[in-house]
Amino acid sequence: MNRLCNSLEPRVMNDDMLKLAVGEQGPQEEAGQLAKQEGILFKDVLSLQLDFQNILRIDNLWQFENLRKLQLDNNIIERIEGLENLTQLVWLDLSFNNIEAIEGLDTLVNLEDLSLFNNRISKIDSLDALVKLQVLSLGNNQIGNMMNIIYLRRFKDLRALSLSGNPISQAEDYKMFVWAFLPDLVYLDSRRVDDQLKAQAEAKHQFSIDELKHREYLMQAQQAEEQARQAELEEHQAAFVEHLNSSFLFDSMYAEDVEGSKLATLQGVGELLEAYPSGSHCPSDRARPQDTSPLGLSFPISL
Repeated sequence: MNRLCNSLEPRVMNDDMLKLAVGEQGPQEEAGQLAKQEGILFKDVLSLQLDFQNILRIDNLWQFENLRKLQLDNNIIERIEGLENLTQLVWLDLSFNNIEAIEGLDTLVNLEDLSLFNNRISKIDSLDALVKLQVLSLGNNQIGNMMNIIYLRRFKDLRALSLSGNPISQAEDYKMFVWAFLPDLVYLDSRRVDDQLKAQAEAKHQFSIDELKHREYLMQAQQAEEQARQAELEEHQAAFVEHLNSSFLFDSMYAEDVEGSKLATLQGVGELLEAYPSGSHCPSDRARPQDTSPLGLSFPISL
């Protein structure tokens, strides 16, 4: 349990808690008093502060569809959940909780600032949807594998990263590794990255960086090809000709052709069928890009 909340009973995020928080944090002048009398609509709330509430589980936030800032730090939250409807969220603070895994963020496509400081997280993943992420705080967790840094390369807008207090930050090459593989980073562990040291780090790891860029290029090409293939398939399905680019149509026409089957038994026909199979012309069977790099550096990167 979070040491700051040990003396209190776990609380539930219900309507009463949310109404009280919205009322206390809303405008206090005449307009605010009028809003309280008429009732405050959760969908109109842009900022919500629920820190130090001894909250065990995130719940009942579905009405806050226009919320941009959510503060849930210093509670006893164990899982990231219940945020699906908060698609306009830009700033999220879940620091000082008991979270063990990054999850439940797939719909937060506008999130720019995420704090998971002082939790129990051991792996950086499940952040793919956060394409606008600029600030990520993961200090004081249990992250120990340097390959977690490679995962963060996909976030092109990431400018500030905090990993201090993790086992990874004790590695001798920690800062040099981060500077080399995240070249667009401006702040690491609350300190501005020195351009001269960054250049030295890149030079030190140039061999591995080149190998990694090669692998990323191949994966991007494969992903683009798969997306194009899927788009083409959807077009064909809409026109009810989804098998137009394969041998299915030809094969189905002769699937029950008795005379054709007899023909296949004649001398020499079998060899022709082996040399020219019916699906050999299928565009979907064309070779995909392969990693032919002789460097052999292995990075666990997924699409």
